Amino acid sequence: MHTRVLQLEQDILAGNNHVAAHVREHLATQHTLALNLVSSPGSGKTTLLVETVSRLKAHRPVAVIEGDQQTSLDAERIRATGVPAVQINTGKGCHLDARMVHEALHDLPPLPRGVLMIENVGNLVCPAGFDLGEQTKVLVFSVTEGEDKPLKYPDMFQAASLVLLAKCDLLPHLRFDMARALACIRQVNPDATIIPLSSTTGEGFDAWMDWIEQQCAKA
Repeated sequence: MHTRVLQLEQDILAGNNHVAAHVREHLATQHTLALNLVSSPGSGKTTLLVETVSRLKAHRPVAVIEGDQQTSLDAERIRATGVPAVQINTGKGCHLDARMVHEALHDLPPLPRGVLMIENVGNLVCPAGFDLGEQTKVLVFSVTEGEDKPLKYPDMFQAASLVLLAKCDLLPHLRFDMARALACIRQVNPDATIIPLSSTTGEGFDAWMDWIEQQCAKA
């Protein structure tokens, strides 16, 4: 039984990785940067994304793929900024996969030298193992969560190149130990870039925008 389950998982990941490679090749022909934004539910990921695309759209083509189990509320928030967005509802599924992203790209305009933001389903487990064809994963870690989240969900923190410490404007009202949180991130991913920021005050957004521009140059 264990062998059959393992073989099934390998087959699923192999099929996903094949489609992800196709997505990555397609985006590379346009020099499009694709970022896979992951987090736990309630991290403020969509609010951060709205502020991000509002700033980016003046400089580069930008579009968003929104992943949620139900509703199109997040995609509607993105479209209100004037940025195109496609909603993917996964139903009982706990993550996006490469096939979903591939199909969503057909409903978005080309993004030459632009940025594709993929907001994954709020979950710190399943999305860690699925390549969507992105250049890198960006993990949104809110200061309203426990400092030990990186130790509890190491696979996701290891998979991310950048950790955005969100909602930092709330720090005066919380018992969040920033030093311990940073130490926990470094323990599981010593190479991760870490940017504290706030979508409310704009703190850290210049560093976040600079990081995106650096990744665009690589793309």
